[in-house]
Parts: sequence; structure tokens; C-alpha cells
Amino acid sequence: MEKYNCIIVEDEPLAAEILKDYINQIPFLNLITICEDAIYALDVLQKEKIDLIFLDINLPKLKGFDFIQTLKNPPNIIITTAYHEYALQGYEYNVVDYLMKPIAFNRFLVAVNKLKQPTETAPTALETLENERAYTFFNVSKKKVKVYFDEILYIESVKEYIHVFTANKSIPVKFQLSQIEALLPKSHFIRIHRSFIVAKNKIDAFSATDVEINNKQIPIGRSYKELVLSIIEK
Repeated sequence: MEKYNCIIVEDEPLAAEILKDYINQIPFLNLITICEDAIYALDVLQKEKIDLIFLDINLPKLKGFDFIQTLKNPPNIIITTAYHEYALQGYEYNVVDYLMKPIAFNRFLVAVNKLKQPTETAPTALETLENERAYTFFNVSKKKVKVYFDEILYIESVKEYIHVFTANKSIPVKFQLSQIEALLPKSHFIRIHRSFIVAKNKIDAFSATDVEINNKQIPIGRSYKELVLSIIEK
């Protein structure tokens, strides 16, 4: 099995430790070291053969995107950040994936599987959704309620709850929107506002300011507009 030497460039110890734990569970990843800043990472790249960088954006001394610009032949890069607004810029640098913190393990696995050759690739979130009808359980009033991903129309964040809307019900869950965003397959869902995630294939109509799903007008946030419209209009 081909091994990928990787480094973590992250100044938050807890975030670095979570990534380290995830990497150690993946047989084809070999963690070389954790770098607290990009300057240290540059030194490591000169001394070691690195195939993959897990890169935070908001770093001391040298920011993540500035760091990428210094690399003549950059290795594979997976962005790990709490800032969604830089997603479009990240893909302009041809990164492998853009992971939002807190990063769920299944979302991490989807990202690193993109590195593998077709003959080695495990089922991705998209394949699971198509072939096995992926689902998750939500804790609702001391019960676990099964919700299939392909039933979800949109998700709205209201204070400390999210509301998961399907065609015939709304499920309130005490959850952060960023947590459910990490769980959902990005090929099927998109965050269009700080309070809304929508299913792309459930959009009935859209304009520069909102989308319509099942007769519900959902606003597009100003900071999301460019990315959202570029994806919907494809």
C-alpha cells in the first residue's frame, strides 16, 4: 500500500491533536511532524519528502495562503479551518479539500480518500448515498430519530438548535450548524447563509439573493454569495 508522508501545520494544540488521532487511524497516512507555524513547515519541507499538508489558514508569522504561495511545487494540501469565507480562495489554489472545524472523522476520511488511486479508493460519502441511502440518527426528546440524507430539504440554525426540514416534518436538534455541515456530503449540500444549509438538488429556483425550496424562500448570505452562485450555476 502506498504511504503518504504528511505534516500538520496548526497552532491550536487541540485541533492538531484531533488531526493526529485521525491520521493515526488511516493506514496509508504517515505523520512526520506537527508544525506550529508555516516557517517551521518550510524547514520540514526542505528536509523531508512530504506528500500531504493539513494546513490551517489563520497561522502566526505567515498565513496559510501566503505559505502556499511560497511553495514552487506544493504537495497535496487539505485546508483545515473555522472560516468558511475562504473556501473559494482555497479551491483557487487547487487544494484537495477544504475541511471546516470541528472536523468529523467521516468528513476527514472523505478528504483523504481523494488522494488514493481509483483501484484503492474506498466508498466515498457520495457512493454511500447513492448505493446504500446514507442516513444519520439525531437525538430528539430522548429518542434517536433516523433521517436519510436524501430526505433533507434544508437545515436552519435557530439559537442553540438546528431544525432539519424534510418534505413532511421539522426535526429540532441541539446541535451546531458547523457540526452538521461536517457530517453532510458536500457533493449534495451547500451552506448558503450563516443560518442555513440547503440540499442542492432540492433547489426549485434561485436569484442573487435567495433560493426557493418547497415554496420556502431562503436567503443567501452576502459573504456566501459568490461561492454559492458559482456552484448553483454550474
